[in-house]
Amino acid sequence: MKRRQFFRLTATSTGGMLLLPNFLTAQNLFDINTTLSDNVLIFIQLNGGNDGLNTFIPFSDPLYYQKRPKIGIPKDQIINSVNGMGFHPSLKDFAKISQDGNLTVVQNVGYPNPNRSHFRSREIWQTASDSNKYLDYGWLGRFLDIQCNDKSLAALNVDNIDSLSLKSSLANSITVKNFNKIKQYNATPENQLKLSDNPQLDFVRKLEYASLEGMDEIDKALKKAEKLNESYANNPLSKNLEWMSKLIKGGLNSRIYYTSLNGFDTHNNQIQRHKKQLSILNDAIFSFYKDMKHNNLLDRVTLVVFSEFGRRVKENGMGTDHGTAGPMIIVGGNNKGSVIGKNPNLINLDKGDLIFENDFRSVYATLLQSKFNFDSKAININNDVISGIF
Repeated sequence: MKRRQFFRLTATSTGGMLLLPNFLTAQNLFDINTTLSDNVLIFIQLNGGNDGLNTFIPFSDPLYYQKRPKIGIPKDQIINSVNGMGFHPSLKDFAKISQDGNLTVVQNVGYPNPNRSHFRSREIWQTASDSNKYLDYGWLGRFLDIQCNDKSLAALNVDNIDSLSLKSSLANSITVKNFNKIKQYNATPENQLKLSDNPQLDFVRKLEYASLEGMDEIDKALKKAEKLNESYANNPLSKNLEWMSKLIKGGLNSRIYYTSLNGFDTHNNQIQRHKKQLSILNDAIFSFYKDMKHNNLLDRVTLVVFSEFGRRVKENGMGTDHGTAGPMIIVGGNNKGSVIGKNPNLINLDKGDLIFENDFRSVYATLLQSKFNFDSKAININNDVISGIF
């Protein structure tokens, strides 16, 4: 296998600092720890800063329309109203999931001393650090380092780039760009592991071989799920979720999946741009939701949607600028189908931005505790869990 092709296919093994003595056998890289439950967490990161106020909308507050005379969503278009809040019309199927009791909204999620830079705020969310601290490894990567056997394929990133969230001291996740190429790179005899007297060369060989074995496990899972195909919407995010669904139905041991959707930096032409992106999100998640429900997997699969920050309360004319807090959305996993937190306070603002009510790390702590019986303090997330989500 050509090295250039290998790295193009997998993007990278998301391990960060991989030390040669830790490589024992390729099999070690893909044996999941039996203490990890069969629950699955899937994260969708909305890149660009999703406008939460136009996603889950405080339509009953007249200040919403005063501050957004051009981009405010008309009351007669808002759907599934609950306690003065409702969904953007493009999220019509979110409303259906909510009515089924399988969607929870956590309102006003953020963190102290917010950073309005895309890159820095994503880093804060992905490492679960304080806004003035920098961490080398992602919050999920640190969790997997503790929870999983040495070098298990515990997580899969389905994207064009790696996610810092999964970066760890062990190689327990990989990034796959194109599942259609998996079959071309199985661990065939000519690619079997061959060691030499050169430790540096062996390091690369073992990394490549381990990833090949990981892709072989992925291919096996895809084959097992061939007769369990469901109809999905036609968009890139939907395709990523469809691949994840096949791997889950095919019995892949991975317990964490990660992907992203770009296009939420709506400084201008927000009405059309936001409508388009929310439609993609709606169609993709509803396709996945129906699939999981039909195959009796919804109770153990939890999907989490978040963005690095929300937008400013007041429009800038035809769009919105970088803000702070916003909603997180949770689908499946036996969530209670509730709305957590107060409606956005449009009077008491911080320099024109919402003041957060729920720290995103509390949501992380809740997910780890509920789904894996894991105390987040072990990875230096010391926030309390949030009651009422699960």
